[in-house]
Amino acid sequence: MPRQFTVEDANKTLPLVRRIAADVVEDYRVWKEALFRYELSAAGERAETGESEETLHLRQAVDAVAERINGYIAELEQVGCVLKGFEEGLVDFPGTLDGREVYLCWKLGEPEVAYWHPVDAGFQGRQSLESVGATNSEDA
Repeated sequence: MPRQFTVEDANKTLPLVRRIAADVVEDYRVWKEALFRYELSAAGERAETGESEETLHLRQAVDAVAERINGYIAELEQVGCVLKGFEEGLVDFPGTLDGREVYLCWKLGEPEVAYWHPVDAGFQGRQSLESVGATNSEDA
């Protein structure tokens, strides 16, 4: 059973979550650039000659960054939250609001967890915690 966060619990994790999310956003940008360079290099090669040394190094760079990103995702899972957006550093915290399971929602750059959405709605269903009267209490 996944950890259930209150708004207060989620906000207490933000110093760590914020650092991990910032690393994800930065390394995801690096990964996309490395992948583009790799694909460009690989596209120019003929299948029968195999991968050149340069293309091999580019592929290894892509793999290394992907491995780091996977490590960040594992760190967030150990905290009990879920990475939902690589580019914006979007993180969801499983919680309960008015007796139903929801995700408390936070995005890199926001000072605190101030949003939620239904489990099946995603970011598009994001709503302010103030709209339901939730504060840093056990209600959320």
